[in-house]
Amino acid sequence: MDADEASVSSAEPETETQSEMMMEEDRMSSDLVEDDASRDQASEEKAAVKKTPTSCQDRKCVPGIVYLGHIPPRLRPKHLRNMLSVYGEIGRIFLQPEDHLVRRKKKKSGLRRCDFTEGWVEFRDKRVAKRVAASLHNTPMGTRKRQRFSSDLWCIKYLHRFQWTHLSERLAYEQTVLQQRLRTEVSQAKRETNFYLNNVEKSTRMDDRGRKGRSQAEQVDTKLWEFTQRQTEEEIQNNKKKKHNDYVNQKNREKVQLIQQKSQSNVSLLCKIFNFKRDLRSV
Repeated sequence: MDADEASVSSAEPETETQSEMMMEEDRMSSDLVEDDASRDQASEEKAAVKKTPTSCQDRKCVPGIVYLGHIPPRLRPKHLRNMLSVYGEIGRIFLQPEDHLVRRKKKKSGLRRCDFTEGWVEFRDKRVAKRVAASLHNTPMGTRKRQRFSSDLWCIKYLHRFQWTHLSERLAYEQTVLQQRLRTEVSQAKRETNFYLNNVEKSTRMDDRGRKGRSQAEQVDTKLWEFTQRQTEEEIQNNKKKKHNDYVNQKNREKVQLIQQKSQSNVSLLCKIFNFKRDLRSV
């Protein structure tokens, strides 16, 4: 019995030491696992921190441009900036003014303001530009009835892969085309004026030559061909009748003149006679 008790008592401390060794190993393994997990989490956080500034920089470096197809009258760039800055950060704004012919008509009618036909707005982030174009298209500009431009609708379209340099190039191209058109019009007007002046000079020269030729023709005695056509029988008879009538009329005139002369002479004699008798009576 004593030997058995001694063997049992010797076995118990051996089992206790083994269990303690196993617990220590488990603790070491759990510590190692925790260290690995903390390292993985720290590495992920560092990667996220590294990625966030690059994403923000990418968004800032890629702006988006929106096209406005309708600009109501009296709308200015400052109004447009105030209306769209609510949705996101806005960069450059350009509004195309009206044609100079329309301005002249307005000035003649008494209106001096300059309205715009179309515009381009640059957003700092293209995602914001897409969102604004999709949400505001065909919606009223004003949120309230009494607000300005409430009766007008937005006409917005996002321009895919469109940059501000494209717009500047387009404007420069239009300016060069306009200058070339003006140059061609000016050159054409000069040609027309020169052509008109040359024609005027030619006409004056031709008039001078014509006058000189007429004066020379008047001075030179030109040979005239004189010939008469033979008269017909009717013409001969008519001429004879005219001559006879003229002769008869002339004789009648002479007779009338003689009668008038005789009557005047008789009247003078009678007057003398009657005057003489009156003088005797008075005596």
